[in-house]
Amino acid sequence: MRLKIMPLKKSFSVHRVPLILFLCQVMSALEVPLDLVQPPTITRQSPKDYIIDPRENIEIQCEAKGKPPPSFSWTRNGTHFDIDKDPLVKMLPNSGTLVISITIEGKAESYEGVYQCTARNERGAAISNNIVIRPSRSPLWTKEKLEQITILKGQSLVLPCRPPLGLPPPIIFWMDNSFQRLPQSERVSQGLNGDLYFSNVLPEDTREDYVCYARFNHTQTIQQKQPISVKVHSMDELNDTITANLSDSEFYGAKSYIERPPKLLTPEGRTSHKEELRENVLSLECIAEGLPTPSINWTKEDGELPINRTSYTNFRKTLNINHVSEADSGKYKCTARNPLGFVEHTISVTVKAAPYWITAPKNLVLSPGEDGTLICRANGNPKPKISWLTNGVPIEMAPDDPSRKIDGDTILFSDVQESSSAVYQCNASNEYGYLLANAFVNVLAEPPRILTEANLHYQVITDRPAMLDCAFFGSPIPTIKWFKGTKGSVLQENTYIFHDNGTLEIPVAQKDSAGTYTCVVRNKLGMAKNDVHLEIKEPTRIIKHPEYKVVQRGGKVSFECKVKHDPTLIATLTWLKDNGELPNDGRFSIDNDHLVIMNISDEDDATYTCVANTSLDIVSASAVLRVVDRPNPPFDLELTSLLERSVQLSWIPGDENNSPITDFIIEYEDSLHEPGIWHHHSDVPGTQTTAELKLSPYVKYSFRVIAVNSIGRSLPSEVSEYYMTKAAEPEENPTAVEGIGSEPDNLVITWQPLKGFDSNGPGLQYKVSWRQKDGDDEWTSVVVANVSKYIVSGTPTFVPYLVKVQALNDVGFAPEPVIIIGHSGEDLPMVAPSNVHVNVVNSTLAEVHWEPVPPKSIRGHLKGYRIYYWKVKNSSKRNKRHVEKKILTFNGNKTHGMLPGLEPFSHYMLNVRVVNGKGEGPASVDQVFNTPEGVPSAPLFLKIVNPTLDSLTLEWDPPSHPNGILTAYTLKFQPINSTHELGPLVDIKIPANMTSLILRNLSYSTRYKFYFYAQTSAGSGSQITEEAVTTVDEGKMAGVHPPAVGADKEIHFATSPAMHTSRPTFYKVQPVNPRIRNVTAAAAETYANISWEYEGPDHVHIYVEYGVAGSKEEWRKEIVNGSRSFFGLKGLLPGTSYKVRVGAEGDSGFVSSEDVFETGPAMASRQVDIATQGWFIGLMCAVALLILILLIVCFIRRNKGGKYPVKEKEDAHADPEIQPMKEDDGTFGEYSDAEDHKPSKKGSRTPSDRTVKKEDSDDSLVDYGEGVNGQFNEDGSFIGQYSGKKEKEPAEGNESSEAPSPVNAMNSFV
Repeated sequence: MRLKIMPLKKSFSVHRVPLILFLCQVMSALEVPLDLVQPPTITRQSPKDYIIDPRENIEIQCEAKGKPPPSFSWTRNGTHFDIDKDPLVKMLPNSGTLVISITIEGKAESYEGVYQCTARNERGAAISNNIVIRPSRSPLWTKEKLEQITILKGQSLVLPCRPPLGLPPPIIFWMDNSFQRLPQSERVSQGLNGDLYFSNVLPEDTREDYVCYARFNHTQTIQQKQPISVKVHSMDELNDTITANLSDSEFYGAKSYIERPPKLLTPEGRTSHKEELRENVLSLECIAEGLPTPSINWTKEDGELPINRTSYTNFRKTLNINHVSEADSGKYKCTARNPLGFVEHTISVTVKAAPYWITAPKNLVLSPGEDGTLICRANGNPKPKISWLTNGVPIEMAPDDPSRKIDGDTILFSDVQESSSAVYQCNASNEYGYLLANAFVNVLAEPPRILTEANLHYQVITDRPAMLDCAFFGSPIPTIKWFKGTKGSVLQENTYIFHDNGTLEIPVAQKDSAGTYTCVVRNKLGMAKNDVHLEIKEPTRIIKHPEYKVVQRGGKVSFECKVKHDPTLIATLTWLKDNGELPNDGRFSIDNDHLVIMNISDEDDATYTCVANTSLDIVSASAVLRVVDRPNPPFDLELTSLLERSVQLSWIPGDENNSPITDFIIEYEDSLHEPGIWHHHSDVPGTQTTAELKLSPYVKYSFRVIAVNSIGRSLPSEVSEYYMTKAAEPEENPTAVEGIGSEPDNLVITWQPLKGFDSNGPGLQYKVSWRQKDGDDEWTSVVVANVSKYIVSGTPTFVPYLVKVQALNDVGFAPEPVIIIGHSGEDLPMVAPSNVHVNVVNSTLAEVHWEPVPPKSIRGHLKGYRIYYWKVKNSSKRNKRHVEKKILTFNGNKTHGMLPGLEPFSHYMLNVRVVNGKGEGPASVDQVFNTPEGVPSAPLFLKIVNPTLDSLTLEWDPPSHPNGILTAYTLKFQPINSTHELGPLVDIKIPANMTSLILRNLSYSTRYKFYFYAQTSAGSGSQITEEAVTTVDEGKMAGVHPPAVGADKEIHFATSPAMHTSRPTFYKVQPVNPRIRNVTAAAAETYANISWEYEGPDHVHIYVEYGVAGSKEEWRKEIVNGSRSFFGLKGLLPGTSYKVRVGAEGDSGFVSSEDVFETGPAMASRQVDIATQGWFIGLMCAVALLILILLIVCFIRRNKGGKYPVKEKEDAHADPEIQPMKEDDGTFGEYSDAEDHKPSKKGSRTPSDRTVKKEDSDDSLVDYGEGVNGQFNEDGSFIGQYSGKKEKEPAEGNESSEAPSPVNAMNSFV
């Protein structure tokens, strides 16, 4: 942003008053206002040495002020210059400046000379310096014929320039005919005299256009010397072509091309002397020849070189000392050095000085009767002479003045009068120049006046100096005092600084420094005063600086620069690039406080500065943009040291693009065997530019190099030249040699062939050799072409062979190969396992034993033994069916194995076979065994139908897996009161052939809980539970208490062979207070499904709380929408234990017990379970809600009398006396109320929150085997998997191991 700054009217910025202006104000305090009488003062004049352009008019300046206005006159070469007599000369009006018109006629040379101007009025005369007028000159080179310089390689050479003398002296440089500067270096450089020096010449110095140019800046002309031709010969060329025709004298120098120590070309000798004037630049030069090229070093004897004023140019051959002073006089030594020696030269330096001021005389204003002094002091080397003039006349020749007295460099004035007014000149001169100064004495009587404008407004930044001006004049010199405010006291020097010119300085301005200040000046003739006003402003600050950026080429960068400034000032924010303006490029944009650069290129690598300025201050902040990129590819690849097995590769790195090169990658191409394919050879550090590369025989190599930095890899370099290595015998043999028969009568020998790169020569072949391992046969060998397989036919079955494969080519054989053991082809085993017998461990597990077969009968590699087993019939004769054979494989030489997952009370057969790499052998004799009875599964279902006032009808189906002969059913039931307390438990034994039961003489309108299970001789099976309610007769039951069920009450029951077709309706009896049970969690990687069972009033808000187990963090709470009994927690951490609980909001504030679950470990990917998708859950909930509403409507229409059988969950009331026993260890199994998956039959329905779970065998094949590949350890423990084909079982209870989900919940509705 760029905002225009509008200054206040009649206001000044204190910060714009630099020190130099302040000093001028100090001197100008004695300046006389121009409306008062005063002697002349020279204000402008031409320089002492005035070189003019002869093609333009001559203008000699002389301006002066005074009152009355002065008149002007000139002298030329010491005599009066009559302007009126020369028509080409005129003086400008109201000025002493001369204009000499020579462009039309006249010559500049006619007006050469020394001019001096005099300005005069009634109070005195001032004179100018002597102005020397000389026209500039740019003469041509004299014509000369230059012969070609012929010189031997390694010799030194000096090409002279010798430019014509000009005024001022020209600037010299060397170029070719195409105006291109000739390259210079430590070896080739230009001297101060303009000559071109070669420390030693090389063949590339041969050229015909060495041209010296002289540029005359004053006339803007360039003069050219004739081109110089140089031919450099090597010694071989000299011997072959020149020696026979030319004599040694025709060569530049006579020394041959040999290394030699340094020798100085300039200056000559061991010592020299140099004079320089004070304040000039001292330049000392040493140029040496030698081979190798010498280096130059400078020292000062008895002293150090001034650090801040010393610099080196011309490849350290020139020493420069700026602003030289007398202290720089002394001896300076230059040393030229190369490996063969050194040479020294000492330059004695003397610093002289033209006169320079120590105290220059200043104008003196006195009032009548006052005293004063004029002082003129100067120094120089040699010491300058001081002389005085008055009104342009030597003071010795001027009229006497009783008020003055001359004392060397001082004039004393006493009791001056108006007649004492005059202009005095002081002249200080020595052999190197002169100084002339005018100073007047003006005698005036004037009351005080203030020269500063009235009521100025100043604005100053806090904590900076404030300079309040009050320039004044008066004679005698007035006194000045400063006040603050209308009633302020005089300001004192302990806080303020008072300057002689009247300025008041506040060193550190603060907020309370603001206000009005008054200056009062007085002398004996009167008084004057002036007010100034000071405002204090807040400084401008950059509160966010731009930051250093490293950006890849082609990227984008943004610099931010936030500025805070005084709100009453207008700020301007400007961006600079390397302290210059931003390029006029569309890639640069400024948006508020940001500088944005798009599509960055190398040219954008710079320092960017944001400059914020107001009318009072300016601040800046800078940041560097470093543009980086992948390095440029290396170039100039060169192969040297070419040997049979190695070569040296060198290269020149490309530009690293501001990111250092860390590595070089060397790749090679074998154009003989794999043209166009590049292989990695080696890596070398980024500081290395050569590498010795190991090579293989018979490869046509070419190389390329890739540079690597932190940004990435460069493009590959250009390809090197080709290099073909000689052929040799192979160094390696084929790998992966194997001997495996594919048929019973062959041996297939295979190997991994050598790559062409490894062949080491033409004609690659393989020598394949074999013999039987256990025999005395000689090796049989055959040489085959470059293939990877050879088949030996007619071998005996499964015999071990020794095999080896050796590489060879036209040059010779590879080293002796490694011998491996192989086998001829396998055949099927011939013998079946014997002595097979079975030990039945329990109703689901059996152990099989057998004798191993003889090793020779296996005829191959033993893979293991395989058991085939199948169920023949069911001992209960209820379920006769054929199950396909199942297979278990036991790897290795095993003699026994375990058969898991058998069905109880079943008839099985099995056989055992040996397995080798070819297949299975014959089966053993079939063995028969039977499994004993087991406990039955739960009845298929239990339903209660036809509820009446005092009876309920129970119907069921037998277990799907009786696992033996059913001996009886057991029914247990007990009443539940309104507070959910359980009554006495009634136990009834029911014959095994019954499928229904009527319970009579029950209590009216009472809820009952039923427990039902089947039994075999092995024990009781899994139970199934139900709840039901007897109905209420409102007319008959008014005031009548229902009979209680107890020991004195006989219970009648009868069986019914048929199922009733009516569908009973069940309703839950809601407890007064909410109850939440069975909180379970099914966790995955980052989510978990939480389910629970709820009993209590409707329209209660359920919530789920969870947190990391063991932590002190607060519970995180999630509200459950609607009346759902499940909720999904998302965003969990993998592999983390969580605690969870479910609560109901309201007066009771009931919260369930806590459950702990752990999320699964982080997985690379997982499949999505549709049951956990939000859309599916929502859809299922909607369907469930619609079905529930329809069922309620139907039941209401059917039971308008208000008799509502109710169904309720019962997990909290499970009978501990009837928990099923585990078969193996006799411990109680886990009780599960399994009704969710109970199927509906004959119009009955299963409650939506119940599952009927059958008892599964503990010995599951899922836990034991891998099917055909199932394995057992040697001790019979199972380590494989079962995978035999199994007939599909009918759907049973809640056998799934998955977590409760909306899908499972919906199954209970249908």
